[in-house]
Amino acid sequence: MVVDDQVMVRAGLAAIVGSQPDLEVIGEAGDGAAAVTLAAELRPDVILMDVRMPGVDGLTATARLTAGPNPPRVLVLTTFHQDAYVFQALRAGASGFMLKDAEPADLIAAVRTVAAGEAMLSPAVTRSLIDAFATGAVNPAPVADPRLDALTPRERDVLCAIAGGLSNAEIGEALGIATGTVKAHVNALLAKIGARDRVQATIVAYDTGLVSPGRRGSGPA
Repeated sequence: MVVDDQVMVRAGLAAIVGSQPDLEVIGEAGDGAAAVTLAAELRPDVILMDVRMPGVDGLTATARLTAGPNPPRVLVLTTFHQDAYVFQALRAGASGFMLKDAEPADLIAAVRTVAAGEAMLSPAVTRSLIDAFATGAVNPAPVADPRLDALTPRERDVLCAIAGGLSNAEIGEALGIATGTVKAHVNALLAKIGARDRVQATIVAYDTGLVSPGRRGSGPA
C-alpha cells in the first residue's frame, strides 16, 4: 500500500512497485488516518509511508499501524534526511527508512527486504543512526528493562555487537563463534526483548544503557 499526500508521488511509487511481477499495490491513501482505515480493510504486507502529511502524519500512523496484532511492515519514505525523523519512525515501529530520491531498484529491493521480515535502512541513514546514539545526541537517560535479565551473557555480547552495527559474520569473528551460532543467538535475543529486527534491538540496547556512548559494539567478555 502506498501512502502520500501528493497524487503524482503516489502514482510514481505505485508504478515502480507494480512493475514487478512479484509485487502488487493493493491500495493508496493520501493521509495517515486514511492509511490506518484502509490497511485494516486490505491487510497489506508492506506500506510505503510518507512522513509529512496533513491531519494524521506518517509517524503517528506508523505507530497506530504497528501496535496491533500481525502488523504490516512500514517502510518510511521522505525527502528530509533528518535524524529526528529516523529516530521517531523507528521508535514508532517502522521497519525501514529511505529517502525519496533513492533509485527505483533500491526501493524495490527495500520492499522485498522488509516484506521478508528484515530491517531496511540506507547506508547513510544507518551511519547517522549509530553515530547519533553513540555520541549521545539522541540517547535518553537509560531505563531499567527487565527484558535484559532474560538474556544470557553471550546474547548480551551479541546485542552489544548488533548495536555497534556489526553483521553476523563480523560478530562471529569478533566473538570467535560460527556465523550460524551468531544467527541463533540473534533470533533468541530478538524474541526475548520483543524486537522485530536488528534496528529495534539497537534502540533497546541504547535506551536501556546496555550500550552507551564510548562503548559501541562492546560488551561483557
